[in-house]
Amino acid sequence: MNKQKSDTPIILVPGFWLGAWAWNDVTDVLRADGYNVRALTLPGLESNDTDRSAINFSDHVDAICDAVKVAGEPVVLAVHSATGATGYAVSDRMPEQIAAMVYVDSFPEKDAMNPEFDGVEMPFPSWKNLDEADINGMSDEHRNLLRQRAVPEPGGAVREAPVLTNDRRLDVPSTIICTAHTSDEIKSFIEKGWLSGPEELNDVTYVDLPTHHWPMLSRPKELAAALGDVVQNIISD
Repeated sequence: MNKQKSDTPIILVPGFWLGAWAWNDVTDVLRADGYNVRALTLPGLESNDTDRSAINFSDHVDAICDAVKVAGEPVVLAVHSATGATGYAVSDRMPEQIAAMVYVDSFPEKDAMNPEFDGVEMPFPSWKNLDEADINGMSDEHRNLLRQRAVPEPGGAVREAPVLTNDRRLDVPSTIICTAHTSDEIKSFIEKGWLSGPEELNDVTYVDLPTHHWPMLSRPKELAAALGDVVQNIISD
């Protein structure tokens, strides 16, 4: 029997401060094109009123692993921004259930975002504290949307690092979608030793999608197409 698009579930994980809502335009495109897709809101990111004091990095890993198990088939797991660390931990824990990883303006991170952070939660930063490449070309609409809907990130997710013990994660096919920085820039960061995660992977593809750090808002059709291409490559193998 020939594999269909819907045979490979796609799980979408937003970056820090965001919920499943951030992927709405992408999921609409993918579903209209026949893909089986689910976007997650990680624990503590449900609302501003959520108690985040006891939520840690492992809770986020567990939530993604649970979604992968529910999917029932090996999944394409797409992670955005700082959840590159979370997604990499999932691929370490259950590599046989990950058909492919997709890092959206992200990469397989082996370290904590901020190990010195000691707060209960980290609010969405001011624009002046974000990297210029991340926000270059952002519309007022996207700025306002993020400012209005962003939820503080649980402190445990900020200061804790993934525990990586399973070398089978290194063989999971991975795609890095480069938005705020080009693929050539990302490769130069790796050569300089600034990014260690991508260098240890055995199967990495780079895709350029020029825009700001949140392509699910600015270029949802193109991002959906890139995710669809990953699924198509799995089907054709």
